[in-house]
Amino acid sequence: MARRNIDVDKPWHQRIPFAQAVEVSGRVLFTAGITARDPDGNLIGAGDIRRQMEACFENLGDVLAAAGATFEDIVKIVMYTTDIDGFGEHADVWRRHFTARPASTLVEVRRLALPEMTVEIEAVVHLGD
Repeated sequence: MARRNIDVDKPWHQRIPFAQAVEVSGRVLFTAGITARDPDGNLIGAGDIRRQMEACFENLGDVLAAAGATFEDIVKIVMYTTDIDGFGEHADVWRRHFTARPASTLVEVRRLALPEMTVEIEAVVHLGD
């Protein structure tokens, strides 16, 4: 068994793009918090939550590729934001990356590492057996 999504049989679970739990065996990768930074470390999209979400997922994609993985290999994702309402308004950005329905947590926090930073994402990734 490489991966198995665990879902409870409740109607609302059919409408969400993530699983209640994911079971895996084998090698697992844990990312650090991925933020919206360009290759030189400068913040992208200061105060622009959509742009920062896109940049975070682009940067996460780079980490996944470096590990030989894809977004389909993510088994758990944790997303932090300073504006949960604004984050929800741009749900299409994160939904398109959740093709394999990882377990997911979204948390609103008071602040992140920089005052203009609105999003940080970390992932647990299954790298295979």
